[in-house]
Amino acid sequence: MSKTLFTNARLINPEAGTDTLGWLLVEGGRISAMGGEADTPEADERVDCAGQCLAPGIVDIGVKVCEPGERHKESYRSAGLAAAAGGVTTMATRPDTLPAIDSPEVLEFVARRANEAAPVNVLPMAALTKGREGREMTEIGFLMDAGAVAFTDCDHVVSDNKVLSRAFTYARSLGALVICHPQDPGLSAGAAATSGKFASLRGLPAVSPMAERMGLDRDIALLEMTGAKYHADQITTARALPALERAKRNGLDITAGTSIHHLTLNELDVSDYRTFFKVKPPLRSEEDRQAVIEALRSGLIDIISSMHTPQDEESKRLPFEEAASGAVALETLLPAALRLYHAEALDLPTLFRAMSLNPARRLGLASGRLAVGAPADLVLFDPHKPFVLDRFALKSKSKNTPFDGARLQGKVLATYVAGTPVYEAD
Repeated sequence: MSKTLFTNARLINPEAGTDTLGWLLVEGGRISAMGGEADTPEADERVDCAGQCLAPGIVDIGVKVCEPGERHKESYRSAGLAAAAGGVTTMATRPDTLPAIDSPEVLEFVARRANEAAPVNVLPMAALTKGREGREMTEIGFLMDAGAVAFTDCDHVVSDNKVLSRAFTYARSLGALVICHPQDPGLSAGAAATSGKFASLRGLPAVSPMAERMGLDRDIALLEMTGAKYHADQITTARALPALERAKRNGLDITAGTSIHHLTLNELDVSDYRTFFKVKPPLRSEEDRQAVIEALRSGLIDIISSMHTPQDEESKRLPFEEAASGAVALETLLPAALRLYHAEALDLPTLFRAMSLNPARRLGLASGRLAVGAPADLVLFDPHKPFVLDRFALKSKSKNTPFDGARLQGKVLATYVAGTPVYEAD
């Protein structure tokens, strides 16, 4: 069994909250030892990290891969390559495909495709209701047996409280994780921006931040009633945070995430109607963005995800309110997150707590940690290397990134899955 030793590494340990120089030994696909700068052990292969950062690979919850149905937008092969280039070692993929992943047969198809094509770990999620139509829940038990790690209708909010409460109750009996999109569907229908002076000046159909708070309040009430295991995929407004804090304080099994775009962009970025900045929910005010960063720092919001949503050029090259929502982000997740590090808003252990440790814990994975016995899913990166992003250089099939032409800092040098390199920078 070969041993690989990473030396002269800046070890980012989100579990311990430390950022220290040292070495790390990988054996049999797992971390077998770690230590300080002195007394390095023998190994078959040595990787000199040259003082750069070595962290647990990113565990990204909520990646859309467009198989089946829209393979021209993103395949498991292209998404896997993009993930590896972005330091993402595990993708939890969404079921909002054509058709939706709502049966064991479709789930087994996508799991087989992912295992064949993607160089990183892929964990498929399944739909909560059949066809994501909100009328009849899926066969949660059979889907779990087929490998589903969570259940979600994504941005199709289940508006029938009786259907959702039954699904929560059944999921609780099986220990299944339910992921919901906290949003009042009536208020948010047709919205392209967040309501306020800016949206009015631009003439864009808008939604109040209260729609998120109302959706979350409804979900929390059903959680109290059923005791389910729940994750809110995107909390993006200050108004939703007190309800989340109360739910956690009351002992409900609830976690919350936010997207990298809502952490690093705000509503003013859509000023020239660039549709690459149209995401769901819409970009929020700067005050909301700062509140969400503070919630991440305190641990109230647990997870940062890419919410990777490929769209082709035809669906984006439309008037702003008609264009499709979503942005690709597998490759830009880490450099965009490092904007928060360079702005001294969050340190590196806190960032990787939200991008690696917490999502792994929520999905019941052993990864996301720098610890003896943990899988050697690792990312080696230079946090300071500057570059200008060219969207046509991205490995994703779709190129709809809001960071096109942006100056970013932080490049992935290598990505390892079970100790095997799956990406090495040129």
